[in-house]
Amino acid sequence: MGREVHQNRPHAEVVGGHCFGNGSKNRNCVLVGDTGVITLALSKGRIFDETLPLLKAAGIKPADDPEKSRKLVIATNRADVKIIIVRASDVPTYVQYGAADMGIAGKDVLLEHGGDGLYQPLDLRIARCRMMVAVPNEFDYESAVRQGARLRVATKYVKTAREHFGAKGVHVDLIKLYGSMELAPLAGLAEAIVDLVSSGNTLKANNLRPVEEIMPISSRLIVNQAALKLKRNSVQPMIGAFSAAVARSKK
Repeated sequence: MGREVHQNRPHAEVVGGHCFGNGSKNRNCVLVGDTGVITLALSKGRIFDETLPLLKAAGIKPADDPEKSRKLVIATNRADVKIIIVRASDVPTYVQYGAADMGIAGKDVLLEHGGDGLYQPLDLRIARCRMMVAVPNEFDYESAVRQGARLRVATKYVKTAREHFGAKGVHVDLIKLYGSMELAPLAGLAEAIVDLVSSGNTLKANNLRPVEEIMPISSRLIVNQAALKLKRNSVQPMIGAFSAAVARSKK
């Protein structure tokens, strides 16, 4: 994303890629560094793999496989598109602050981030799973909730979990973890977990069972709001290509 610099306008202020100040019609702001190159933020793993068909639909082919390369900035067959590889939880932040023009992030990540400064034009319907509450097989979750017991819940989705249990009137102590949630009940750290579940095989392997579905999860296309305006001629065709690919996948 480029930045604007005012010339001979002492009352103009540059904020987040835009000029603000007196005399908006007479401002002389120039965009610096806007070459029309689109930077797309992706994370490794399932999201990257399931994004490849969408990239292909937009005529984009990464020059390297992030699973085999140590490169964090990946060129593509198109000179106007590059990919940066970041942690899944960091994708919204890179897009929000303009370090990336676009990105693909799970709904779970976006809910925790808050979505400030992001345009979310499209549910890509990839990396689909469910956010669930799970407990050990021998734990009577329903009875504990009915009796008003205070539960310790381990999760990395603290904001979403707080809203879910608050809406149900369930008293919880939330314990934020970053590693394998399934270990928390086994080690006696928590009575329940909130985590993403695909097949449920990991829960079964660790003697856990799902007891509540909080919401379905899929990945979204996100766009920096300034890039949507300043690089519209580059951004809109990519949104259109992704949208067409998603529509075809529904048939």
